[in-house]
Amino acid sequence: MSAAPAKPPRAKVLWIARIEYRFHAWRERRARRRGLTPTVAAFPGYGGEGWVRVLGRVLIAPPAPARSRGDYARVRGWRSFAAVPIGFAQVSVVVEGVAHDVVADRGGVVDTVLPAALAPGWQTVTMSVEGGDPVETRVFIVGSEVRFGIVSDIDDTVMVTALPRPLIAAWNSFVVDEHARQPVPGMSVLMERLVRENAGSPVVYLSTGAWNVGPTLTRFLSRHLFPAGALLLTDWGPTHDRWFRSGAAHKLANLNRLATEFPQVTWLLIGDDGQRDDDIYTAFASAHPHNVAAVAIRRLSPTEAVLAGGRTAVNDHTAAGVPWVSGDDGAGLLERLEEVGILRGRPTPPVG
Repeated sequence: MSAAPAKPPRAKVLWIARIEYRFHAWRERRARRRGLTPTVAAFPGYGGEGWVRVLGRVLIAPPAPARSRGDYARVRGWRSFAAVPIGFAQVSVVVEGVAHDVVADRGGVVDTVLPAALAPGWQTVTMSVEGGDPVETRVFIVGSEVRFGIVSDIDDTVMVTALPRPLIAAWNSFVVDEHARQPVPGMSVLMERLVRENAGSPVVYLSTGAWNVGPTLTRFLSRHLFPAGALLLTDWGPTHDRWFRSGAAHKLANLNRLATEFPQVTWLLIGDDGQRDDDIYTAFASAHPHNVAAVAIRRLSPTEAVLAGGRTAVNDHTAAGVPWVSGDDGAGLLERLEEVGILRGRPTPPVG
């Protein structure tokens, strides 16, 4: 008589993750008793021939005061974190008139790939939860002929935040009016130039920021005239075996995913030297040299570097085998990218 098969070991769940889940479940019950219902905060996604990656987050948001409603309302960062995430919610995603039922993760995040036959460029899909009003979101479809794309960090690359320093991060995230956030000089001009010279190229904003600040980041990018692009953020909460998710792992995983999804595309990777962009991009470029057109690193000022907790830089980039440039701002990076041929140099005006 054969022995019964052994049961697989149960996955270890960190106690703080259990507490977080129970806390959000309590907040959800409390919000529903007040008559509040879930909605979907939809974020720009992307896709290719025959598929689309749809991104969003299911939550119950606190009602905004009448005086602060509207796209350009004054919004304090804390409001983004006051929303209640709805874990494992069933979401209806409509693509080309076809409804797909998907389930959010434990943090309410929807990150799913669905079949679609959409034309290249920006297209619209809708998302809804619990029979509520559909929310529109856009996805950028990359054409098969596209050979160039842009991946950019956000914090201290396009927006001055000094995010790694905990107290500064808390001040920026919970207190500062979002209209007080400042763009890095010249970065929107650089990004717009890259998109203009490479028509049809995708733009992906890849950040370690939390999904809570996704709406704020989307408004910031639009307000300061950055080109529209997909938004790939993460969740700050604990996992089953970690107190906090790894931002570096999040970035590297999405870069590897892009290389797999678009093997024909070479990416310009834009970041800064205040976090781990330098070594993350080095690792990716070394593993996927044929998928990297160049790396552009913004150098923080001495003051910014102190606020960011110092600089992290990889001095030897020869292993990557791709052009590697740096500059203090968007104008400096633009000049260096012209020098290495990523951007077309502007003709010199005639003398006299």
